[in-house]
Amino acid sequence: MEYKDYYQVMGVPRDAPQEDIKRAYRKLARKYHPDVSKEAGAEEKFKEVAEAYEVLKDPEKRKAYDELGSRWQQGEDFRPPPDWGEPEFEFRGEGFPGGGEAFSDFFESLFRRRAGASARGGAVRMRGRDEHARIHIDLDDAFHGATRALTLHVPEQAPDGTVHARRKTLNVRIPKGVRPGQHIRLAGQGAPGLGGGDAGDLFLEVAFNPHPLYRVEGRDLHLDLPVAPWEAALGATVRVPTPAGAVEVKVPPNAASGKRLRLKGRGLPARTPGDLYATLGIVTPPAESDKTKEFYRRMAKEFPFNPRAKLGV
Repeated sequence: MEYKDYYQVMGVPRDAPQEDIKRAYRKLARKYHPDVSKEAGAEEKFKEVAEAYEVLKDPEKRKAYDELGSRWQQGEDFRPPPDWGEPEFEFRGEGFPGGGEAFSDFFESLFRRRAGASARGGAVRMRGRDEHARIHIDLDDAFHGATRALTLHVPEQAPDGTVHARRKTLNVRIPKGVRPGQHIRLAGQGAPGLGGGDAGDLFLEVAFNPHPLYRVEGRDLHLDLPVAPWEAALGATVRVPTPAGAVEVKVPPNAASGKRLRLKGRGLPARTPGDLYATLGIVTPPAESDKTKEFYRRMAKEFPFNPRAKLGV
């Protein structure tokens, strides 16, 4: 049986507040109500919208739908759990044309209490869904490892059925050598389970804050390394910063701007560490005094050099 995405039907995100859901329903109900709409298929569309609203307007029903819906987000067809013949929810078709007989097969299979529920009360026990968030860290955190506090706003249902956002602070261990795009798993920190089931996990996608010196690509680091014209022309030994401290690197003679120097193993730590690539950029000293201006004039006479020769001019 095909999964029905009620959020898509309503045109709202999965974390939409109740007011947005109510507003979306009123707008769509006016648009597709069979008594006023002249659009083809308006009645079926109206039933679909009403069915989605029947679930999403109620915090308890919405929570159950979210918990059970995660499996279909992975592309699976509807397969109830082994004890799903005894769900604890019984819905009525308020707002549906023709009373409560217009629910879809998916709705019926998902929520309708079936005959023969056992005396144990028919409670559904299911693991909570996994949650996903992003954590921004500094390069030094990944290079050395660290522990950072992460504050989340998580939904919590009050005894009266209303849903509120609650602040939750977690201490997250940043493993040494973590790379951008990798995930840190926090077991049991996802959505609470249904009917006493285990909570899901929280997966944190790692993103790096911008660094003033380095760019990160996988395990490798990239650095723009300024050199003086004479260092590039004659060759030199220059100091290059790395996250573990400055090292000395040889610049070969006649090095041009854009040349990359590889510092093996100076990137992010790992079983096979990344590298650091220093890209040379020749920086010309400013001609700010009569003496330096005269020096540049002598260079222009001494060097038979046309920097635009490859352009044919």
